[in-house]
Order: sequence, then structure tokens, then C-alpha cells
Amino acid sequence: MRTTGLNLGLLVLRLGLAAMMFPHGWMKWEGREAMAANFPDPFNVGPQNSLYLAIFAEVACSGLLAIGFLTRLACIPLIVTMCVAIFIAHGADPWAKKELAAMYLTGYATLFLTGPGAISLDWLLWGRGGGDDE
Repeated sequence: MRTTGLNLGLLVLRLGLAAMMFPHGWMKWEGREAMAANFPDPFNVGPQNSLYLAIFAEVACSGLLAIGFLTRLACIPLIVTMCVAIFIAHGADPWAKKELAAMYLTGYATLFLTGPGAISLDWLLWGRGGGDDE
């Protein structure tokens, strides 16, 4: 059985990651016209489409994390986006430039493995999602 402290910890992790990532995506959204032509395109879908995929991950998926809805699914685009940031966008940069993305990646990977905890819409709707549902 899950403890209150663990569920509160997962809530804090979800809310903290969402609150910190959302502004990154929102800044991309506001600057999309200037960024679209030169945005990294690691999946060969075009720079503008790559930008919109990053915005989707950073804004929409962060919103899903905050409310704990489709949490594990929402983590996947965020994990991919952070891997792109670490290994492609900042691939040649020193660790100091990669560190923030690595911290986010750690949090998203943790939520992917654990689920959102009992204080989430996933749990409310389906009675599961916290990692002990296997």
C-alpha cells in the first residue's frame, strides 16, 4: 500500500516539473516565428514541425503531468525532448549546458516508472497509475 508521503512526493515532483517546464514551451510558442527556420530537426520532419513537437511536449504534456492525467504517456514526449536537448541540441556543449535537461530527464523517467501516485486524475479515474498496479 502506498504511503501518504510517497503520494505527496510524486505530486510535488509532477507539479514542480510541470511548473518549471511550461515556461520553456511557452517561450518557444511566443518566439516560434523566429525559431522555426533554425530549430534542430533530429527526426527529419522539418525544423518547424520539430519546434511544434517540442512545444507540444513542453506545454501540453506538462499540463497533463500537473493534473496527473495520462501521466506515463505524457512523459514519453518529454523524455524524448530532453534526450534531444542533451544529446543533439547541446551535444557538443559542456556538461553545464546539458545539466538542466538531464535533471528534467531524471524526473520524467522517474514519473514514467512510478506513475503519478494516488493524488492524480489517473488514480481517480482508473484507481491505478501509481506503480503498484502491476
